[in-house]
Amino acid sequence: MKQKDKTDIKQRFGLAIRKRRHELALSQEELSFRSELHRTYISDIERGSRNPSLENIAKLAKALEISVSHLFANYDIETEDSD
Repeated sequence: MKQKDKTDIKQRFGLAIRKRRHELALSQEELSFRSELHRTYISDIERGSRNPSLENIAKLAKALEISVSHLFANYDIETEDSD
């Protein structure tokens, strides 16, 4: 089993959001404003303690200027096992 398979998908998603946010030099507060989501919710997502809905994933992707598919494909969120 590879390392990324051992990491919870919520944690991988959170790390991807944080990485993309840092690439754009955005604060959590600015991402919160752009996505219309609460800053503490953004923080929870980045720590992997939230399981965001598809609607919120789409809001985040739009705010981060990336498509949902590119977010998942380019930031190592997908797993090799597709159960």
